[in-house]
Amino acid sequence: MGRILCVVNQKGGVGKTTTAVNLAASLAIANQSCLLMDMDPQCNATTSLGQSPTAGHALVSDRSVSESIVVTKLPKLALLPGSRSFQDVDLLATSDDQQAVRVRKHLDSVFESYDFVLIDCPPSVGELTQTALAASTEVLIPIQCEYFAMEGLTQLIKTIKKVIVATDGRLTFGGILLTMYDPSLELTREVDQEVREFFGDIVFESVVPRDVSLSEAPSHGETVFQYAPRSRGAYAYTQLCMEVLQRD
Repeated sequence: MGRILCVVNQKGGVGKTTTAVNLAASLAIANQSCLLMDMDPQCNATTSLGQSPTAGHALVSDRSVSESIVVTKLPKLALLPGSRSFQDVDLLATSDDQQAVRVRKHLDSVFESYDFVLIDCPPSVGELTQTALAASTEVLIPIQCEYFAMEGLTQLIKTIKKVIVATDGRLTFGGILLTMYDPSLELTREVDQEVREFFGDIVFESVVPRDVSLSEAPSHGETVFQYAPRSRGAYAYTQLCMEVLQRD
């Protein structure tokens, strides 16, 4: 089975979907077969790749998940589109054992086909995020370099640790990623130092800078590598990709 990375943060606007999309793209460019799975009801990962949300999420349907996977403009990158259906969101987030088994069976059916699966989660620590965490082997946490970067992180870590125990250690900490990084700001340097002192080697050396290309690319239905391949954002996610591969 390949590596299953759950990209999660309970706060919105921290670069979670941007990271899920562009890390998946960089892994695909590095010749790794990759599936991006959109489990966020906002479906931003889906639209970022120029696709439309589905009427019903494949993980709670009766048909095979493989039938719902779509190809993207990058040969090695596939997408399982998200759904904005409130009913599907409730089913994905349910704690009902039968439904949980169905979701897990659907997930396991596609994992064997890819080197990497990246799951884009909603900005919360609710049942939907916990379902994704339980199906993953690693969790990647993007943190914005702002004043409240550490706020709420304790709750997220507690949730992750609970899932680690429940999955007998199958889930591990894949890394913490500093985003919207501006080295000219004293606050950015302070957050960088604080996070690295507290979490140590779990923090990626790579950082993602503030780059307008990362914000503009989704509106064109493209990754940053297609939209602005020579941008600082593309370079940052290439560096992150190399670190992720080295941590295998």
